[in-house]
Amino acid sequence: MDKLKRYVIFLVGLFVNSLGVSFVTKANLGTSPISSIPYVLSLNFPMTLGNFTILFSLLLIGLQLIILRKNFKLEHVLQIPISVVFGYFIDFTMDLLQQVNPQFYGTKLLVLFVGCLILGFGVYLEVLANVAMLPGESFVRAVSDTWNFEFGVTKIGFDVSMSVIAAVLSLVFVHSLYGVREGTIIAALLVGYMARTFGKMFAKWESVLLEEVEEEDSNEMAA
Repeated sequence: MDKLKRYVIFLVGLFVNSLGVSFVTKANLGTSPISSIPYVLSLNFPMTLGNFTILFSLLLIGLQLIILRKNFKLEHVLQIPISVVFGYFIDFTMDLLQQVNPQFYGTKLLVLFVGCLILGFGVYLEVLANVAMLPGESFVRAVSDTWNFEFGVTKIGFDVSMSVIAAVLSLVFVHSLYGVREGTIIAALLVGYMARTFGKMFAKWESVLLEEVEEEDSNEMAA
């Protein structure tokens, strides 16, 4: 898999990821932890979820710069255009799902599950591409690498922190919980599991692609 293929897969994964975020959000049971703060802000200020996602991503990139200092590299700068594209993808998919407004709790759970499934597949594609990271994951990686924390534990702490901050903001602005509900917890638990499941399902095809690349590389070296 050459670089171009990897970037195409990453871009597709980014779009699928945004579609998953929009489905989870439209379920109206609380959005995913990473989107909870932008979502709560979008409900209380005249800016879209995508726009606040971009601003929040830029904040996380700035924090990475402070944390990493000399270790802040070009790959971290690439998060800026990625964040902008992701934000516009979210707004596009939210418009695409404008008519999706489930009224019954069972229907909301179904939409939430579909969103988690799609989001999990998007995460899988981004990991498969292995060319860049979204600011949320990159921030967690920066913290875990700098202070030698285990990545999984740091990710859980990050998700919990985002959800708590979003809940506090919601209580401050509207004196009620919006954007952080049972769906937030379900998404936090399901998305990673589904991404790993997709990894197992398509592992055979990944190895075929990687073998092709290895053969191409070995042929080039022989030449």
